[in-house]
Amino acid sequence: MKSKRVLVTGATGYVGGRLIPELLADGHSVRVLVRDAQKVQGHSWAHQVELVVGDASDTQTLRSAVENQEVVYYLLHSLHTGQDFQQVELAMAQQFARACAELRVQQIIYLGGISNDQALSKHLSSRVEVGRALADSGVPVIELRAGMVIGSGSASFEMLRHLTHRLPIMTTPKWIHNRTHPIAIRDVLYYLKTCANLDAPASGVFDVGGPDVLTYAELMQLFAAKSGLRKRIIVSIPVLTPRLASLWIGLVTPLPTSLAKNLVQSLIAEVVADPQKSIQKLIAEPEAGLLPVGQAIELALARVDEGRVDTRWSDAQLPEDPSVKSATDPNWAGERKFTDERQLLTTKSAHSIWHSIERIGGDTGWYGADLLWRIRGLLDSLVGGVGLRRGRRDPEHLRSGESLDFWRVEAIEHGSYLRLRAEMKLPGTAHLEFRVTPREDGKTLITQTATYHPRGLFGYLYWYAVSPFHLFVFPTMVRNIEKSAA
Repeated sequence: MKSKRVLVTGATGYVGGRLIPELLADGHSVRVLVRDAQKVQGHSWAHQVELVVGDASDTQTLRSAVENQEVVYYLLHSLHTGQDFQQVELAMAQQFARACAELRVQQIIYLGGISNDQALSKHLSSRVEVGRALADSGVPVIELRAGMVIGSGSASFEMLRHLTHRLPIMTTPKWIHNRTHPIAIRDVLYYLKTCANLDAPASGVFDVGGPDVLTYAELMQLFAAKSGLRKRIIVSIPVLTPRLASLWIGLVTPLPTSLAKNLVQSLIAEVVADPQKSIQKLIAEPEAGLLPVGQAIELALARVDEGRVDTRWSDAQLPEDPSVKSATDPNWAGERKFTDERQLLTTKSAHSIWHSIERIGGDTGWYGADLLWRIRGLLDSLVGGVGLRRGRRDPEHLRSGESLDFWRVEAIEHGSYLRLRAEMKLPGTAHLEFRVTPREDGKTLITQTATYHPRGLFGYLYWYAVSPFHLFVFPTMVRNIEKSAA
């Protein structure tokens, strides 16, 4: 097998982050395009790849990433960018295609979605348009179309897991009886990496699916059985619209309503691989065969239970409001800032204090006043926010860029500093910082700082409304961090 120069876009996303080690194992020289170099530092492959830092919408950055590459993976999407995500995705794909053609890329590999129904959702129709835009470049394009991807951390898996685990009785739309064609993430990665190993460039649209085709209702019952739960009682009703269904999913699962809406619209149509577009025309099945959906669910559940989730759907960052001040902006930028700082001096080691801080959130909770945190998470879910249900990828360790309940790790210096940025619905922007400082006298200083930059009148009203709760929440938090340290 010949080693090739390979570019991976979407490297910090769910699929891209798992594809890179597969390509490295096959001996390829891998370059990745990322917006934030810090976001890749926690990955095992971070020092084995060449980084190009910048936005894919910037022409110069894009050309720097594509230049001298033989194979490029297009794994970008813009589902979180709002109502106009279709236009954003199409423009991004057209610009990417032009760069690939001008710089003589030999092969583009693109992962889209199965779309064999005439009434396509906005999400699926956008995926189809992106594939066409890439193919119009004249560069050979292999477009792999997958349905529901089953793997720890995937959006489809998390939606299934939370609906099935939390609702022994559920009312569902009538399309719960539509057929779906799930595929294990392991097999998606196999097809993606094998495309780069082909002897010659190829073109075409190919459907990829696992060995099982079943209805969504059957899939949920199988999920319940593999989880050791009783059979779910599913009542389908005709009046549950996609909007109502997405609001319900946004309330019960970790997926924000905006993402749930796009997924729900995709579920309305049957998503089954077309035999006429079979990937076997290009690539043979894995030697061990495709993974049955039951085994894929078992493997994914085991990884979640063991805390070994490599990448998650929530690794993709939510869009930022450009009017909101960043934590790294200078004080003279002119925006009002509210600050709540707590310090505590302890005889416990800096290492043990840091261990407690790094375990914050998820099952550990927020070190006191957890009821108030849950109420805040519920309120966020009710207005379409992410809520607290995203939890943690790993129970012990954090890495830059990943989600943590309704926060995101914005910066981390292991052993000494953690900065979280709030992704809850807010009339402003909020950060929570922890700093651990060992002193010469052998003691450790813990500094916990909450900052809030209000936006408009409601931003100020929000801060004054929640300030009384801060008088209880933040002192309790820093004390319990110290107490929990070994």
